[in-house]
Amino acid sequence: MAFSDSLARDLTTIALCWRVARSDGVVLGFTTHDRPLDIGGLRYAAAPGMTPSAISLGDGLEVDTMEFAGALSAAAITGEDLAAGRYDGAALTVFMADWDDPAAGTLRLAGGTIGAIEQRTGPGGGSFTATVRGPTAAFEAIAIETCSPDCRAELGDRRCRVDLAPLTTTARTTASTRDRIGVAVTAIERFSGGRVRPLDGPNAGLDARIAGVDGDALVLFEALPFALAAGTRVELREGCDKTLATCSARFANAINFRGEPHVPGGDVLTRFPGV
Repeated sequence: MAFSDSLARDLTTIALCWRVARSDGVVLGFTTHDRPLDIGGLRYAAAPGMTPSAISLGDGLEVDTMEFAGALSAAAITGEDLAAGRYDGAALTVFMADWDDPAAGTLRLAGGTIGAIEQRTGPGGGSFTATVRGPTAAFEAIAIETCSPDCRAELGDRRCRVDLAPLTTTARTTASTRDRIGVAVTAIERFSGGRVRPLDGPNAGLDARIAGVDGDALVLFEALPFALAAGTRVELREGCDKTLATCSARFANAINFRGEPHVPGGDVLTRFPGV
């Protein structure tokens, strides 16, 4: 039976479903039905309950936004995960399904990425409200690049094209704090401007940017949400200072350099002494 047949019945058996795909690879499903549903190889949990705002779709270029609210649950969405930013930028899809026949197909209602999240506490437990920005939100961004002496690509992205596999390694932490990670690796200065991702502990899966190196410690731009115990496995990825000299000498990738280092700008007097 097709999903359209489910809508045509006098007594419908329709439930709303949410599919949340986090940036760390975790995918969660939730439904308004009173029991879990298995759809497309993913189990959609009935708890915590989720409530959407009104969903309206248009054919214009206005930014489509919606909100959804739910209760915090130790088995699903926790306050610690929300505070740690695990749901920031997560992809969300809202659709209808037939709870009496989940294999009948679905009808997509809306989708986008999760934006601002507000947590609340009360006598009955915690809850949250999240804002979802639709695909048209991308029209608000400035798409035209500006001239700059430094490279505008990110190391390893589709414009840079440097293979990240040889630049990625795993290590175990030594004495660390939330914003300083001690590691025993060779040529540690290569990781300045790179990324670190804990593989164990409460920070597992979170990605942090390395601001610089201080001795045998990596200094982070932003502190991790939880303390990092000694011996924690971390994945380290080398960084790039985005200069043409580094791109050419270290990565042999000057052909893909995305900057204009020889175009005079407002800093011409400091870049070229004597001018």
